[in-house]
Amino acid sequence: MKMTVDARGLSCPQPVVLTKKALEEQGVSEVLTIVDNTVALENVSRLLETLKLQPTVDQKDNDYYINIVKTEGLEEMGLDDLAGNTVILFTGNLLGNGDAKLGATLMKSFFYSISQLEGSIKSLVFMNAGVMLTTEGSEVLEHIKLMEDKGIEVLSCGTCLDFYGLSDKLKAGSVTNMYTITERMTENSKLITL
Repeated sequence: MKMTVDARGLSCPQPVVLTKKALEEQGVSEVLTIVDNTVALENVSRLLETLKLQPTVDQKDNDYYINIVKTEGLEEMGLDDLAGNTVILFTGNLLGNGDAKLGATLMKSFFYSISQLEGSIKSLVFMNAGVMLTTEGSEVLEHIKLMEDKGIEVLSCGTCLDFYGLSDKLKAGSVTNMYTITERMTENSKLITL
């Protein structure tokens, strides 16, 4: 069966995530992904290179049609390498240093990406300005709640919430303390700090 992924107008990483999901579908032998920019084309191409798949690409006007034929033993994409007891520690509300608007955009993209992983993350821990991500007005709150609904533990530092005056604005997860945070950081096999 052939499946079409129309990813035109979608921002990174959605074209990659949708293409990967289509390739993982049972009964799908071929996937046609349509993107409308070279960045999306390059990102999907990198995914396919990782999976050792060789697509054919046709350009029609400003759109790229990426035709992918699945092969036996399709390897899992690198995003799933987080599998296990991974804890992600957020110490800020932006991703990276530099422009605040870009940092917020990257954080949204990161949360969308990790919300698409299955069975990979045990806990999300928020400290310092990171607690702003779990409180009222956060642009990533829907992704955090989605992960919480999947059984991922969401913990926000109580001292940090107090410091920023956000104790009554927590909208996802629960309040925790430094001892529990330290426990989560040391008891799991993988710790990612942002």
